[in-house]
Amino acid sequence: MTIRVVLADDQPLVRAGLRVLINNTLDIEVTGEAGTGSQAVQLARDTKPDVVVMDIRMPGMDGIEATQLITASDDPSRVLILTTFDDDDYVYGALHAGASGFLVKDMGLDDILAAIRVAAAGDALIAPRITRRLIAQFTARPAPASPRRQLDGITQREREVLTLIGHGMSNTEIADQLFISTSTAKAHVARLLTKLAARDRVQLVITAYEAGLVSTSHGGAVAE
Repeated sequence: MTIRVVLADDQPLVRAGLRVLINNTLDIEVTGEAGTGSQAVQLARDTKPDVVVMDIRMPGMDGIEATQLITASDDPSRVLILTTFDDDDYVYGALHAGASGFLVKDMGLDDILAAIRVAAAGDALIAPRITRRLIAQFTARPAPASPRRQLDGITQREREVLTLIGHGMSNTEIADQLFISTSTAKAHVARLLTKLAARDRVQLVITAYEAGLVSTSHGGAVAE
């Protein structure tokens, strides 16, 4: 089954380059292009793509607002944020807006295509180059005035798994750390997604930070 993609970027050359790369694959096709956030929202509503590859900085409505509108729909497309290294200040907001991951504009073709496939499959991915700075954004944010997020209803083992997710560990790494099987680790992650009403692994990372499970002395990544 072909993955249908909309490209949203205010730079025509960027869209053209991505379109050529993507359309040379057998399982992914570009079905639309947008130069503004509002155009991206309208295209997503009209064409129902599997994935929208979204720039952050665009005239008028930016990529964060567009992402929030797209992911709030009844049958939302997945959104991958297309960022440059200097755009990381926006990452936290985009995560809360519903983004399923982040691409860096100079990533290799294979990495871009892999990210699109991961998002289309319902999971999430963050480019390794921006992960360290992303985690720094989490830990540098002022403490919220309200109490930390409560984690009612999860077991102690699930709390341990959530902490390791917050540190960026994959299912295999979690299994090794806790001396359990990979399938058991995967089952714990699935239960956390359900219990915490999290859309994907990225939201579990946010939850781990907001609940205070990950301290500022540790870094991490979002891994599959």
